[in-house]
Amino acid sequence: MEPNASASLPRYEHLYIDGQWVTPLDGQLIESIDPSTGKAWAVAPLGGIKDIDRAVAAARQALVGEWGRMPGHQRAALLRRLAELLLAAVPELARIESRDNGNLVKDHRASLTAQAQWFQWFASLADKTHGTTIPLEEGMHGFTTRVPVGVVGAIIPWNAPLLSICLKVGPALAAGCTVVIKPAEQTPVSALEFARLTQAAGFPPGVVNVVPGLGRIAGAHLVQHADVDKISFTGEGGTAKRMLREGSDNLKRFSFELGGKAPHIIFADADLDSALNAATACAWRLTGQSCALGSRVLVERPIYDRAVEVFRERAASVRVGLPSLDSSHMGPQISEEQLRKTLSYVDLGRQEGAELVAGGRRILSGGLADGYFVEPTVFAGVSNRMRIAREEIFGPVASLIPFDDEEQALAIANDTPYGLTAGLWTRDVGRAHRVASRITAGMVWVNTYSYLRWSTPYGGFKTSGWGRENGIDALDPYLETRTTILSTEGRFSNPYDD
Repeated sequence: MEPNASASLPRYEHLYIDGQWVTPLDGQLIESIDPSTGKAWAVAPLGGIKDIDRAVAAARQALVGEWGRMPGHQRAALLRRLAELLLAAVPELARIESRDNGNLVKDHRASLTAQAQWFQWFASLADKTHGTTIPLEEGMHGFTTRVPVGVVGAIIPWNAPLLSICLKVGPALAAGCTVVIKPAEQTPVSALEFARLTQAAGFPPGVVNVVPGLGRIAGAHLVQHADVDKISFTGEGGTAKRMLREGSDNLKRFSFELGGKAPHIIFADADLDSALNAATACAWRLTGQSCALGSRVLVERPIYDRAVEVFRERAASVRVGLPSLDSSHMGPQISEEQLRKTLSYVDLGRQEGAELVAGGRRILSGGLADGYFVEPTVFAGVSNRMRIAREEIFGPVASLIPFDDEEQALAIANDTPYGLTAGLWTRDVGRAHRVASRITAGMVWVNTYSYLRWSTPYGGFKTSGWGRENGIDALDPYLETRTTILSTEGRFSNPYDD
């Protein structure tokens, strides 16, 4: 059913399938809500099962068509053209993505500018998918080739839609796969704008398809579809487990970037000013809506009280405001549901006995009452057994945990089901190596935090995911290895001629 949206709202009424803008067959139109106002800002399409079917069919056809025959250097040229178009579109895309998910426009501008370089990096890999030769006996020749895994379903989260598209679609296209993108229903518009860029760049029809839809309908059907060879998903661990069960019939490939509860360890010998600058920046980054959030802050006891005081002071100085203003430090949460979740954890932290030293309330003043704004929040006296220290909140809530020595810090850091990222601060080079090598996490930052580039593999241990995004490793999930054995003589004796 079409919503009663104002005629003045921007309208994105079509899906992008097989190089064309098409009306949903069994879907509908929905309103995209601006988290800073709580009101609709655009009308977008919501695809269904039939729309996923035709997108997958288009992607399959493209594999056997022009795209499937295209050499790597030509795929690279298209990816470079896409990077150029993305860079030119940064101001408008930043505005659109901010309206969709509430993150700061200035943060989106910085991220999108970097994403253009990411696509340039993936372009550089498109003709580097070399195989190997295998030494065999005389008369036999063996070699391997790397071939595309096939049709990829890319299921995108709402917290960083365009970045997630970049990290999934870039290597998939470099490898020669075709893609069906299913953005989150909360943030459909920026993915449709990305489709326009791929169309303008000249990608053949069916190579990139975009079908916004509900996860339980469009997303589930994409996962179960027999003609989809691989799913790349960023999101929540429980959803990933359901995907594995639902997608097992045809043994499709999966890669997951899931949750995190990163330890951010500060030793007493660290450059304390830099450490606390990083810790307070990364505890509330993206309004806490990041899997790599350094929200579990472990502080050595001699400097613990100082750290608590700095967090208290910094929380009071954070300017929470409209995402469109460059003066804002932090914007709203994505939805009222996510805001309620964050506030429920604030209540839980109090009940568990942690000390609330800053924040913890919804902001109802300064013209922000209609949006989903919450104060940056700090808990002190936190034990790692508390749920606020163990569960991913996805809100701007920092938990400060004291420790006494290196072994205790490592025990606390690794006492979590997650293993995505971690950070540590120390001037002791030996300690830096010892601790970093013993932290169970896919990425460890030492004397810095949240540094990520196209060339640095990113992914998690334990329940934080499967596989890696970024770096040369990013191509592997989108490629299969074919082994060919060739007889140079072409003779095969009759085994029954005895």
